[in-house]
Amino acid sequence: MSPTASALRTARPVRVAIGPHVLAGDLAVPEDARGFVVFAHGSGSSRFSPRNRYVADTLHEHRLATLLIDLLTEEEEQRDERSGRLRFDIRMLADRLVAVCNWAKHVPELRGLQVGLFGASTGGGAALLAAAQQPHAVHAIVSRGGRPDLAGAALTRVMAPTLLIVGERDEQVIELNQRAMSQMRGEVRLEIVPRATHLFEEAGALEQVAALASDWFTAHLGRDRQDGRDGRNIPGR
Repeated sequence: MSPTASALRTARPVRVAIGPHVLAGDLAVPEDARGFVVFAHGSGSSRFSPRNRYVADTLHEHRLATLLIDLLTEEEEQRDERSGRLRFDIRMLADRLVAVCNWAKHVPELRGLQVGLFGASTGGGAALLAAAQQPHAVHAIVSRGGRPDLAGAALTRVMAPTLLIVGERDEQVIELNQRAMSQMRGEVRLEIVPRATHLFEEAGALEQVAALASDWFTAHLGRDRQDGRDGRNIPGR
C-alpha cells in the first residue's frame, strides 16, 4: 500500500443515531466533492481496517467523500466476538446502511451528492440488500471480496451498477459471486485480481482494488442534476 495517499484525507469522527443505537464513523469530504461513498466493512473488521482506509484515501484523491462506519455498536461488537452472529445478520446491517444513507441527506456537505456503497466480505451482501431496499437512492456499488449471495432473492431488485472484485486465488468466493451475478438484472461486472487471495495482501493487489473502485464510482456518481450543482430547484436553469 502506498504511504502517501493517507496524508491527503482528513476525516472527522461522526456519530449516527439509529433508534436507541449510536454508530461511530469517520467522515471525509474533499473540496468540490463529486459523490459520496459509504463503507460497509466485513465480518470481524471495523472502520479502522487498513484496507478500507487505503481505498477511502484513493477515492478521496478522486474527489469522492467517504464515510467509514461501524454498523455495530461497541457493545454489539463485544457480543459478536463471542457469538459471531451479528456480523451475519445481513438484514439488520442493510437496514442500518439505509438509515446511515438517510442520515447523510441532512449533512450540509453531502447534500445533493449521489450515493455509492462499498462493501467488503459480508458487507458486500449488506450493501446489495440495502440498495435493493432503496433502488433509487443508491447509484453505484463496489464489493471487495464480498458475499453478494447473502443478499438472497433481493439481488433481482438491485438497480445500481455493481462491480464485484475478487482475488484470483479466492476460488470459493469467485463461485459465489458468479452465482450472484446470474441473478442480477442490472449492470454488473466481475473483476478478478490476478494472484490475489481473499484479503488482497499480495503486492499491488489492493492498489488494483482501489483503482477499480475509483474508476467505477467516478463513472457512476455525480451530483443530482436538478440544478447541476446542489440538488435545489433554481428557476431559469
